[in-house]
Amino acid sequence: MKNCLVIGAGRFGRYTIRKLHELGHQIMVIDRNEERIEKIMNLVSDARIGDSTNEEFMQSIGINHFDLCIVAIGDDFLASLETVFLVNELGAKKIVARATTGSQEKFLLRNGAHAVVYPERQLGSWTAIRYSSDNISNYIELTDGYSIFEIAVPRHWDGKKIGELDVRRKYHLNILGIKEDIMNMNISNDTVMHYGRNMLVLGKFDDVQKIFQIQR
Repeated sequence: MKNCLVIGAGRFGRYTIRKLHELGHQIMVIDRNEERIEKIMNLVSDARIGDSTNEEFMQSIGINHFDLCIVAIGDDFLASLETVFLVNELGAKKIVARATTGSQEKFLLRNGAHAVVYPERQLGSWTAIRYSSDNISNYIELTDGYSIFEIAVPRHWDGKKIGELDVRRKYHLNILGIKEDIMNMNISNDTVMHYGRNMLVLGKFDDVQKIFQIQR
């Protein structure tokens, strides 16, 4: 369990808090708006109404006691930037901040953020890839252009072993699991593929697309 501070209880902040709560973490939330705080009081262990750009107020929080500080302010970039700078100065161990543009990301990182997330851009990318293809059921974007895809086994792979397909050499993809009744992660070169089932594949989208082109 981690001790988490979430600054900003707008939509992104509330979704983040709900997930942190589900994961069993301890959460404090800060927001200027009392109504926003009230919406998630049952999910947090502590809440403060105040201005996160006010140094005296933030000093009273004890920033250095939190394992994770998420700056979820989305409607005031200047306030977000000032908050990131301030919590960094006050000894935050790990700062994750929300951004909507590349230039915002640069400023946030320069002012103390350890990581930056783009909720709208990441969701837009997920929606485009997930729903523009009949083959991809889900995917998780990682780093350096790599993602994990849940993808249908191609018809021409039916009955063939993973080693026989030589997917890693041909397509630069790694098969991580096969979805049967449950996801089977215990696979080897002798694992037989079956059309109609889904598989977990690690790779780049362009390489995944090569499989689709072969299918057509």
